[in-house]
Amino acid sequence: MKILAVLLMTMSFISLGFSEKVASNSSDSDHPYEAIFNFGDSLSDTGNFLSSGALAFPVIGKLPYGETFFRHATGRCSDGRLIVDFIAEAYGLPYLPPYLKLTKGQDVHKGVNFAVAGATALDAGFFYQRGFGKILWTHDSLSVQLDWFKKFKRSLCTTRQDCDKYLKNSLFLVGEIGGNDYNYAAFAGGNINQLLATVPVVVEAITNATSELIAEGAVELVVPGNLPVGCSPLYLTLFQSQNKTDFDENGCMKSFNAFAQFHNKHLNLALDTLRNKNPHVRIIYADYYGAAKRFFHKPGHFGFSGETLLRACCGGGGPFNFNNSARCGHIGSKACTNPSIYANWDGIHLTEAAYRHIAKALIEGPFSHPPLRSSPFKIP
Repeated sequence: MKILAVLLMTMSFISLGFSEKVASNSSDSDHPYEAIFNFGDSLSDTGNFLSSGALAFPVIGKLPYGETFFRHATGRCSDGRLIVDFIAEAYGLPYLPPYLKLTKGQDVHKGVNFAVAGATALDAGFFYQRGFGKILWTHDSLSVQLDWFKKFKRSLCTTRQDCDKYLKNSLFLVGEIGGNDYNYAAFAGGNINQLLATVPVVVEAITNATSELIAEGAVELVVPGNLPVGCSPLYLTLFQSQNKTDFDENGCMKSFNAFAQFHNKHLNLALDTLRNKNPHVRIIYADYYGAAKRFFHKPGHFGFSGETLLRACCGGGGPFNFNNSARCGHIGSKACTNPSIYANWDGIHLTEAAYRHIAKALIEGPFSHPPLRSSPFKIP
C-alpha cells in the first residue's frame, strides 16, 4: 500500500534511538498529588461536551453510555470509566468534575477536567482555512481549554508563591489530543501527504500548550501519544481494503498504525527538546499505543475475546459492528451483553475494561517515560 510505504520511509528519518468520590482511608499526606488537571478530547472528557450545548454527538448523554460503572450516562464516551478516572482512583482523588458544569461553592482543589469530546490540538481556524471547518464537533480546542484553566486558576490561589506550592504537587494530563485533527482531515478526503504535513503543526500545538502550562506553574505533566487507530472498527470500516498485505497479523491496518507511530515519534522528539529547556520539570510521555497494542497480541491475557477484539461492543452491525448510519446509541444499534470482553466500545472509543488496562500500564509501568510517582492504591 502506497500510504504505508510513504509513512515508513518518512519515519526512518526521524526515528528515535459529578460529585463521585474515591473511598480512601489514607490521609492527604499519603497522596503523591494534591490535584489533577486534565486537557484533551473524548478519550478523557467527563462531561464538558454535553454541557457545551453542542448537538453533534448527543447520544453520549444517554444509555448505553455509562452503563457499566455509573449506571447512567455522564458524558463520557464509553460504557464506564476512562483512563483519567482510573488515574484519579489510583492516587486517591475524586473523579474530575467537568469545568463547564462547575457550580458556585464547589470544591475544586482536587482537580478539574477541561477536556472536550471532539476537541483538536489546532484551533478551528486551521480547519476553516482548509475548507472543512464545518465538520468540527466543537471549537473548544486545546488553546481554548488552556484559557479556561488560566481563568480558573485565579480561584485556586492568590499569590505566586501559593500557586507555585499548590501546582508543584498537581499532575497535569495534556491529552491525548491531536487524534481528531487527523480524523477530521482524513474524513474530509485529505490525502496522505496532507496528513503527514499536518503532524508537525499538531505536535507544535501540543508542545506549545505544555510550555504554557509550565509557565503557569506546572512541574509534572503527562503527554500521551496516539492509540493504534488502525485497529479501530471506525477505520477498518471506512477505509476497507481487499488487499491482505494492508493488514498486520492482528488484522489491524498497517498504514494507519504507522501513521499513529509517526505522530508519536514526532511528539517524543518535541518533548525531548522541551525537557532540555525545562530541566526542573518532569515531562512524562504516556505510550498509549504500546499499552493498547498488547491487547491484540495477547487478548486472553487481558480478558478480551479474540473473536471480538476488532469489533465494537455497541454498534449497528457489519464485519466490525460499526455502521456510520447506526452508531452506538442511535436507532438500529445495540450494545453487547458483556463489554468486559471487548476492547472497543462504539467503534471509536474504548471500553472501561480497555481503559483500565491502559491506566494500569501507565502507573505500574512500563508505558510512562519517565515513570509516574508510585500510587497509594492499585488498579485491580
